[in-house]
Amino acid sequence: MTEPLRVLLADDDSLIRTAIDAILRPAAGIELIAQVADGRAAVDLALRHRPDVALLDIQMPVLDGLAALREIRRLVPEVRIVVLTTFGQDEYVAQALAHGAAGFLLKESAADELEYAIRAAAAGNAYLSPKITRQVLDRLPPPPTRPTEDQVKVDTLSEREREVLILLAQGLSNAEIGQRLFVSEGTVKTHVYHVFAKLSCENRVQAAMLAQRTGLLAQL
Repeated sequence: MTEPLRVLLADDDSLIRTAIDAILRPAAGIELIAQVADGRAAVDLALRHRPDVALLDIQMPVLDGLAALREIRRLVPEVRIVVLTTFGQDEYVAQALAHGAAGFLLKESAADELEYAIRAAAAGNAYLSPKITRQVLDRLPPPPTRPTEDQVKVDTLSEREREVLILLAQGLSNAEIGQRLFVSEGTVKTHVYHVFAKLSCENRVQAAMLAQRTGLLAQL
């Protein structure tokens, strides 16, 4: 029998902790092992319990989320960390990713997105809430003027795959892409799979950043 994913939650808002607890308690294969209200306690418990995934709020007392992230990555690097934030705090995204965060999730995200982010992080993948993907991309430097290896990969995409990549990079979910292109969500998933394979990307974040680097989004 597969062991459940062990999750540590750190957020100083008791309502957020209660909401996440309510979401994860019935989730199959996920166990919320501890809840704390400050970053220092999160570091201590991560060191003691070594969870698979830690959910860290950006703004906490004693030790904020970024500082706690750095400490946990230094002391127990095997712990995967998903940072919790509210919309508009995108200035923290680049810092969190640079320090080894495995994901960035809006607190108002749906239950299935929270579960998906946890499972993706535990599997070694990066996850970024679709709603803040574009904000992150807007902070990247402009694309180069000469063709690159990334551009060569983009040129292998079909017209439909290129459309899917652009919409993905704009932060749309698979369901939203399907609605925009008038195709089923299953068809979108197939296109996304092929896009990842052709671009040698492991997740949506990498694909979106590649789209930005090659200037696809500047054409909109």
